Amino acid sequence: MKQITSFTINHDFLKPGMYISRVDGDVITYDLRMKLPNNPAGDYLEDNALHTFEHLFATYVRNTPLSDGVVYVGPMGCRTGFYFLTRNTVSGADAIRLVQETLQYVLDFTGEIPGGKRQECGNYLAHDLEGAKAMAREYQPILANWTPQQLDYPAEVLTGTASV
Repeated sequence: MKQITSFTINHDFLKPGMYISRVDGDVITYDLRMKLPNNPAGDYLEDNALHTFEHLFATYVRNTPLSDGVVYVGPMGCRTGFYFLTRNTVSGADAIRLVQETLQYVLDFTGEIPGGKRQECGNYLAHDLEGAKAMAREYQPILANWTPQQLDYPAEVLTGTASV
């Protein structure tokens, strides 16, 4: 079988940030890399915090003026980040801004988790708001000054030529 694009990125050299993973027609997939892949400390996103972050992220971006351009938000199975899919009507600068705003939304959030009731969520007991806030707090400085020019994966991730 053909290897999918995301498996061709050399994860040994991938640093936290925000990258364009792929473009399919009018859909842009962003790699929101929050944790260092394959890190020796075993520091990955915690399941309950990741779940809460996903609910808050999806709720926020789907309630902005750019909501029609939002396709999907979801965690990576490896627990190192999220995929954020938008239509090409959302510029790279706007996608970065949306993620930055989302991080602040998570940090400021209080109250009941959107979609967190038993009738609304398939695993409603698996939430951790404080953990989601910790995720946002850690990722926020990484994206604070991120620019559209940084959305391309670094060359060493594409070629695997960096030194470890």
